Formats: sequence, C-alpha cells, structure tokens
Amino acid sequence: MIKIIVPVRCFSCGKPIGHLWESYIQRTQKGEPAGKVMDSLGLKRYCCRQVFMGHVDLLKEISAFKP
Repeated sequence: MIKIIVPVRCFSCGKPIGHLWESYIQRTQKGEPAGKVMDSLGLKRYCCRQVFMGHVDLLKEISAFKP
C-alpha cells in the first residue's frame, strides 16, 4: 500500500488537518463537490482549504530516488 504524504497541520494557522485527508479523497472520488466536503469536515478557513486543494502527490517521483 502506497502512503501519501499530506501535511499534518495547516501551514498558516496550525490547525490539525492530516487526519481528514483520506475521508476527503474518498468522498470527492465518489462525486461530492470538494467545497461541500471541506465544509462538512470543518475546513472553513482559506488557508486550510488551500492545503487540500493545492496538494500534489509526488511520492511516486520521490521514491524513484530511493537509495
């Protein structure tokens, strides 16, 4: 199983958000709008939302350079 590197806390306000990532991905892949999912998960601030919206999974590219 490949793990995804997601920030544990918001970069700006410090709110813990890492535990919400899996439910966010599951619900958005089922077709729910991202904004409504973030609202229901309690991500109200713009800074927390930008962490989720701007996250790019680079784990596959990083693992190519594993010693």
